[in-house]
Amino acid sequence: MQVQANGIPIEVEDSGGPGPAVLLVMGLGMQLIAWPDTLVRELAQAGYRVIRHDNRDVGLSRIFSDARMPNLVWAMLCQRLGLRVRAPYLLDDMAQDALGVLDALGVPQAHVVGVSMGGMIAQRMALAAPQRLLSLTSVMSTSGARGLPGPTRAVARAMLRRPDVDDRQAVLAHSVKFFQLIGGPGFVVPEDELRARVAAALGRAYHPRGVLRQLLAIMADDTRAALLARIATPTLVIHGREDPLVPLAGGEDTARRIAGARLQVIDGMGHDLPAALVPRLLPLLLAHFEGHSRSSPAA
Repeated sequence: MQVQANGIPIEVEDSGGPGPAVLLVMGLGMQLIAWPDTLVRELAQAGYRVIRHDNRDVGLSRIFSDARMPNLVWAMLCQRLGLRVRAPYLLDDMAQDALGVLDALGVPQAHVVGVSMGGMIAQRMALAAPQRLLSLTSVMSTSGARGLPGPTRAVARAMLRRPDVDDRQAVLAHSVKFFQLIGGPGFVVPEDELRARVAAALGRAYHPRGVLRQLLAIMADDTRAALLARIATPTLVIHGREDPLVPLAGGEDTARRIAGARLQVIDGMGHDLPAALVPRLLPLLLAHFEGHSRSSPAA
C-alpha cells in the first residue's frame, strides 16, 4: 500500500502486529522486498509489528525523475577535495520520509533497524526525532567519518563498471556478480537463488538514476559523524568481519561515537542479508528490542 509521508507517496508493507513496531529501513538502491522473508516472519511471530518501506527514488515510492542527472565523477572529486557535494535531496529528507511513514500509520514509537544506507538514515532519524525511536540498530553501515577505509579495489571497480542501464539482461548479470562479490564467505548464496532475487527486484521496479541520486545523498552527508555523540537512543551496531563494501572500521567507528552503543561483529558476514544469516541476526535483534520496548529517550 502507499501512504503520504513527508509530502510524497511511499510504498509500505505493514504486518499490523499487536506488539511494538519495528521499522526496517533498506540500503542503497534496494527495495523493501530485499528484507529476508524469514526475518520478517520471525519478527512478526515474536509479536512485533513489522513495517517496511521503499525509500524515495526506488521501488514503488516517489521517483524523482525531474531531478537533474547526477554527475558522480564531479561529486567524487568534490568529496576527495573536501568540497560540498550537491544532491537533489539529503539523507535528512529520507529520514523524514521514514518518520512520515510512522506518522501515516499512527505509530508513535518504533525500533528502527537500518542496513547500509538504511543505517545512515536510521542514525539521522535518531538525531532528528529521538523521542520516536525505542531503539536503533545500524547494520553493515558507517558513521561517514572522513578517513575511514572504503570498498576493496575489486568492489570499487565493479561499482564503476556498470552496464548499459537499458540492457536488462546485462544489468541482471552484473548485479548477480556484484552481490557475489560483496557477499560474505560464511553465508554464500547459491547463484540460482541470487539470480531469482535480483530478477524479482528488476521485475518489480527499475530506476537506476534514482540509485545514483541516493548515492549523491550519501556523499553529501558529511556532518553526521560529528553529530553521533548526541544520540541517546539505545543502539546496537552489527557488522560483518568480511564486509568488502563498507569495511568493519565503519561499524566500529559508529559504535565508538554513540555513547553506550554495543558492537556485534559476525564472522563470515559480508555486505548482504541472505536467509542463512537470519539465525545469527534474529537473536541479536530480539534481545535488543526486548531490553528497550518500554522506554524511549527524552526529546
